[in-house]
Amino acid sequence: MPFLGQDWRSPGQNWVKTADGWTRFLNANESSYLPERNSYCRKEDYEKENIFNSINCDIAAKKRKKDQLNNKTKIQYFHQEKWIYVHKGSTKERHGYCTLGEAFNRLDFSNAILDSRRFNYVVRLLELIAKSQLTSLSGIAQKNYMNILEKVVQKVLEDQQNIRLIRELLQTLYTSLCTLVQSVGKSVLVGNINMWVHRMETILHWQQQLNNIQITRPPHKGLTFTDLPLCLQLNIMQRLTDGRDIVSLGQVAPSLQVLGEDRLLWKKLCHYHFTDRQIRKRLILSDKGHLDWKKMYFKLVRCYPRKEQYGDTLQLCKHCHILSWKGTDHPCTANNPESCSVSLSPQDFINLFRF
Repeated sequence: MPFLGQDWRSPGQNWVKTADGWTRFLNANESSYLPERNSYCRKEDYEKENIFNSINCDIAAKKRKKDQLNNKTKIQYFHQEKWIYVHKGSTKERHGYCTLGEAFNRLDFSNAILDSRRFNYVVRLLELIAKSQLTSLSGIAQKNYMNILEKVVQKVLEDQQNIRLIRELLQTLYTSLCTLVQSVGKSVLVGNINMWVHRMETILHWQQQLNNIQITRPPHKGLTFTDLPLCLQLNIMQRLTDGRDIVSLGQVAPSLQVLGEDRLLWKKLCHYHFTDRQIRKRLILSDKGHLDWKKMYFKLVRCYPRKEQYGDTLQLCKHCHILSWKGTDHPCTANNPESCSVSLSPQDFINLFRF
């Protein structure tokens, strides 16, 4: 008789339960007793067990398929149509309403960042979502958001352009996540808290990569910017819409620094971004009694939003309420669909989904 607690069935062997108790199950190579199925199991029970096994196999197969789909985090959720119908209420034809997360998944932002005309638009939209709309995204949309952000960072690391823009985006997102993680008990984030901590660590890693970028000077091939006549240099600088870019350009060469202090340059920049009423409220005089347009610009930036201008934007068709990128075909019944389209700023896009 075995000791108390000892399993008398040896490990590594197959045992079956019969009417007389447990019997060791032998394979065809062993010369011993092999019990028949009917000697220890009724037919009904045997068939029922096969049904249960089949159901369990189906469930396991579905679970593996779902896990495989969820593990493809690097692939954006793809839809054949590059447009979405924006509706805020239920009708006889359509039930439910469109959400920000659904629109974010459907509107091909992953490929839009590869287009230089749309890059700044998408980055600004990512920044606005990071500031106030991150919690309104579904779990799939949040995963899609992080995937697109990763593609943005990789693009900047490769071409070494728009570095400051992406630094500001990452800092905004990290600050928002710090606030949201502290409120995890209020169920403001979708997913496990450890997953979000890992994402915050990834953002810090991206920031470090951007800080370590060493911009290499291209090989000298002919004329450079400073070789152009001063009037052409000033004309090019007047086309810059960010005062910080003018300051950075002035640090390249002494001649550019002199052009970067031009009063007319900063005056045009102020009138481009701000109204006359806003400018009159923030007048600053220099030591010589003249208006210091450069100081006025940076003071105005802190008080009022700058004018936004993008090469390409999302458009909303007033006739059929379909949202799409410019140039994207959508099923519109209007005689002149182009006359029904209205360009949307990133903030206008966010406002569409505030109910």
